[in-house]
Amino acid sequence: MIDSHCHLTDKKFADDLPQVLDRARRAGVGHLITIADSLPESEQSIALCHAYPEMSCTVGVHPHNVRKWHKGDREHLTRLATSDDCVRAIGEIGLDYHYEFSPRDVQQGVFRLQLELAKELNLPVVSHNRESIKDLLEIIEDVRPTKLVLHCCTERFADIEPLLGWGYLLSFTGIATYADAEDVRETIRRCPLERMMIETDAPYLAPVPHRGRRNEPAFVREIAKFIADIKGVSLEELDHITTNNTVEFFGLKSRVRRPPEAM
Repeated sequence: MIDSHCHLTDKKFADDLPQVLDRARRAGVGHLITIADSLPESEQSIALCHAYPEMSCTVGVHPHNVRKWHKGDREHLTRLATSDDCVRAIGEIGLDYHYEFSPRDVQQGVFRLQLELAKELNLPVVSHNRESIKDLLEIIEDVRPTKLVLHCCTERFADIEPLLGWGYLLSFTGIATYADAEDVRETIRRCPLERMMIETDAPYLAPVPHRGRRNEPAFVREIAKFIADIKGVSLEELDHITTNNTVEFFGLKSRVRRPPEAM
């Protein structure tokens, strides 16, 4: 099992990351993708991968942080993206019109720039969207990166169906377990397993019954169980397909170890 999206450089893990990773191993999680939200966090993510071989990472600038984007940041990001085999994608990038910590025009420009860089480097894209799907789809359709996953998918199926038509993937979190998330569950029902990944987005969005607590990668197993029930398949089948999807998407064949049996 793989947690395809977690934020292990977050300060909420500063005091007990080794214990968090041990719980993940005992839950059967064999690999983790730690996601960066800024250039400093991208550097921290690479360093973390050097310390823990069961990790890979992304590099990129989240829409919340693109207000700080400077002229030389594209070159900086390029160096990071090509610096180490542990870097498997550009992300987390995208648009966020809910908080608008960065102006919309800046978000759109830097999102397009990072998509173009990912395409140039032949790297997958991990994309964020919140209340911005129309503009997000327009930019993605224009650039057409080689690979893309919409992480933490909460959209109605009709709104994100074009992404599947373009060959991209959707990734689902513990939000699917929330009582008021029927739109998410319906999107899961309609998304083919072959276009799906599973993630925690830890330390955020802990699934029921852990909601309100710090999320962690071990909980990806519970998310997988819940989604398997929605899809009407066994946990083993869901795990096999989504793990293969994640390995293929991030190019992890040489990095993923066989996970231990879950306890």
